Amino acid sequence: MQKIKSLMARQGLKSPQESMADLSPVENLRIPSKEELRELREQPIDPQAEQELIESIEEVYFSTDSFDMVQHELEKLPPELNLQELEEYRDKLKRQQAAVSKKVADLILEKQPAYVKELERVTALQTNLQLAAVICTNARRQLTMAKEGFTEASLGLLSNQRRRQLLTGLLKSLRTIKTLQRTDVRLSEMLEEEDYPGAIQLCLECQKAASTFKHYSCISELNSKLQDTLEQIEEQLDVALSKTCKHFDVSHYTKVQLAYTLLGKTQTAMDQLHMHFTQAIHNTVFQVVLGYVELCAGNADTKFQKMQYKDLCTHITMDSYIPCLTDLCKALWEVMLSYHRTMQWHEEQDRHETTPTADGAAAAESDESVVDRSYVKKKLEHGLTRIWQDVQLKAKAYILGTDMSNFKYDDFIVVLDVISRLMQVGEEFCGSKSEVLQESIKRQSVNYFKNYHRARLEELRMFLENETWELCPVKSNFNIAQLHEFKFMGQCRSPSVSPSKRAASSTSTAQDELSLFQQYLQEGNPFEMHAENKEEETEDVLASNGYESDELEKSVYQDYDSDSDVPEELKQDYVDEQTGDAPIKSASRETIRSKKKSDYNLNKTNAPILTNTTLNVIRLVGKYMQMMNILKPIAFDVIHCVSQLFDYYLYAVYTFFGRNDMYESSGLGLISSRLRTTLNRIQESLIDMEAVGENVTVHSAAEDRKEKVPSPHLSQLVVLTNGGTLYGLAQRVVATESLVFLAEQFESLQSHLDTMMPAAKKPFLQQFYSQTVSTASELRKPIYWIVAAKAIDYEQMLLLMAGVKWDIREIMSQHNVYVDVLLKEFEQFNQRLQDVSRHVRIPLPVSNVLWEHCIRLANRTLVEGYANVKKCSNEGRALMQLDFQQFLMKLEKLTDLRPIPDKEFVETYIKAYYLTENDMEQFIKNHREYSMKQLANLVNVCLGSHINKKARQKLLAAIDDIDRPKR
Repeated sequence: MQKIKSLMARQGLKSPQESMADLSPVENLRIPSKEELRELREQPIDPQAEQELIESIEEVYFSTDSFDMVQHELEKLPPELNLQELEEYRDKLKRQQAAVSKKVADLILEKQPAYVKELERVTALQTNLQLAAVICTNARRQLTMAKEGFTEASLGLLSNQRRRQLLTGLLKSLRTIKTLQRTDVRLSEMLEEEDYPGAIQLCLECQKAASTFKHYSCISELNSKLQDTLEQIEEQLDVALSKTCKHFDVSHYTKVQLAYTLLGKTQTAMDQLHMHFTQAIHNTVFQVVLGYVELCAGNADTKFQKMQYKDLCTHITMDSYIPCLTDLCKALWEVMLSYHRTMQWHEEQDRHETTPTADGAAAAESDESVVDRSYVKKKLEHGLTRIWQDVQLKAKAYILGTDMSNFKYDDFIVVLDVISRLMQVGEEFCGSKSEVLQESIKRQSVNYFKNYHRARLEELRMFLENETWELCPVKSNFNIAQLHEFKFMGQCRSPSVSPSKRAASSTSTAQDELSLFQQYLQEGNPFEMHAENKEEETEDVLASNGYESDELEKSVYQDYDSDSDVPEELKQDYVDEQTGDAPIKSASRETIRSKKKSDYNLNKTNAPILTNTTLNVIRLVGKYMQMMNILKPIAFDVIHCVSQLFDYYLYAVYTFFGRNDMYESSGLGLISSRLRTTLNRIQESLIDMEAVGENVTVHSAAEDRKEKVPSPHLSQLVVLTNGGTLYGLAQRVVATESLVFLAEQFESLQSHLDTMMPAAKKPFLQQFYSQTVSTASELRKPIYWIVAAKAIDYEQMLLLMAGVKWDIREIMSQHNVYVDVLLKEFEQFNQRLQDVSRHVRIPLPVSNVLWEHCIRLANRTLVEGYANVKKCSNEGRALMQLDFQQFLMKLEKLTDLRPIPDKEFVETYIKAYYLTENDMEQFIKNHREYSMKQLANLVNVCLGSHINKKARQKLLAAIDDIDRPKR
């Protein structure tokens, strides 16, 4: 250990306890002494060995970090020390140290010239610094002298000038602050003048100025005051914005929008505007309905103001329903018109702002402005549907709040008119089909129409039971279009447009093409139209006394008096029932002379034959079509009810005048299978056969009787048993021809009804026309047959014919008396027809049917009379032919009906007497129109002349074979 310490002492190293750690590695490498250098020189120099020694030194010795070498070496000693090893290790360290020291010494010697040169530069620098210190000292001395002599006075002046400028600026600032504190008065004045942009501009400028002087303590309070003022302006601006929802004013709205633009709240303004529109709709309808409810309630204590709008609507009375609905729609129109004008304003602004200017200023438009415009446009477009939806919901609540089933028809049509107009507004407003309104009005319409139709059917039954079937005098040019119920058909507007709009025919074509918003943009209201048009509904369809004019009546009778040689029936006006041509209005002498004998209408013009009940049914059809025209969704229900009106009228005419058990026995085929099917269908589907007596209005709970009506009964005032009136022929003509006229009107309406009918239901309409309407004229045969059957005494004919002797042996040149009697009956029948025609015009088809029935029955009576003959000779058969030819000759002078009905029926029977056995058998098989009795008599009469008993038995057997299937 002593050796180690002595080594440390030689090296000049401190002990570990003496803080060797704070020395840097360079400081640890001391410069070798002269002795050491000498020793190093004496040692042999081997550069390679020296380099290897240096490289063998541990890396830690080359570290830049401070470290204790002694401590390091001591820590490396083993626990048990070996002197020899220690000495060897020490010698190794000494060699390493010597190598390092030598290397350092070499480097020092190498850098010594540079060191000397640098030392010289430092010495020169020190000399320069000393010179600079002397110069600075002199300069300071000179500056002190200048300060005392010049600077203090001059800078004092500059300081005072600067202070003056500061005070001037302060005075200006104080004046500005004073002005700022007085701006609240001006702001209040501007708000009262509704100059919102100016107020906001002033307020913002004040805020900007206040921020400039925020370093003053008084400004903080002013800032707070200005902020409150700005919030107050925004509140008033919001109120001003809400006012535009009911009454849009361009200048007012322009100010409001400019103000919001200055605030940078364009999008917020649009959100607020839509909220105000929604609120305006609610408040408006609530106040309108509340006003009517309180007015109708009088002094009732009910607190209506606290009710919900939907509940409030249920308190509207029937009398105030339509005025309230009208005012409601007017108020809603004002709101929607304001919204429409708001959109127009923004569209105009967009066009104005996006139009490029000459200097291309539009290109420099800020992105924020573009975004705002885009937002406003989308918001307004979206708001259209939202606003209209709110309007629909409010209108729906009002519509469904009252039961309209007991409304008068005209009142209900007005309601439909108003709602239809409202739906038109909606379609123009946002292109909506108004499904909500359509559904609500459809519900009310179906409910109303069901009750209305039931009442109208009962009313029709009452009319029919009290109808005396007198002619209703209408003008010859009468047309259903003249009735105000059908006025709506004369307009070219779409069926969805309200009737009140269609009635305004005086408006110009150009105005009709304008939308409602264009027509009423500045003034007026589309919901005021119907009240004005009601006064225009006038009719002129009734003739004063059944004649078109006194001159016509006079001329007709003058012609009749001067033409005494012309039978009276030839002087009647003629109506072409087949073509339906318009009747003539004047009757010239030539025209009257050319009339057919069978047209009994001397003293009547060709006015349609109809009754008050017919006119009532036509008016009902017009009302039904009006409702259907407005409400297409219930078109099928309405058309079905229209068909029931016609069905019931047809069934009533049939039951009153045409029902008779003798039809089948007549064998004339008076009722076609189609007519019979139609009558059976009506009876099964519409007629309540269980209702009798006084209980006709009481319906059972059975489902199948709810929609049925009791069968009508003929009025006791109508007498159909008087032969003098041809068994009520006038009433029969009026009833039957009024039905035919009604059918013609239905035919004219078919195309219009077809356009209203849904495609899936059109077969019903086609079937109704083909199987019901077209059968109206077929009722003529059964109704007039009863008159023909009773008008002529056919039984007397048979008795007279029975007294004639037919087995004569000479050919007679004189006909029998029964022919004259029969012709006399026909002349009397003709005279009675003329008597009836003085009261009711008998159209040509009617007279033809009557004459056809009478002639057909007379001919069949002749055949029956000939069939009753027991014995007959060839001369007797010739007499039969003479009698029949005489009858035909005289008959043709009485009627123009050609050919004579059943003429061959009589002639064939008479000629059959001459047939041989084989021909007779073939005749029996081919002519089944004759009865078994008539055929058997034909065979029996021929017995003995040209038919033997065997042939007679054979022929009678053939007749029996024909009759057997019938049994």
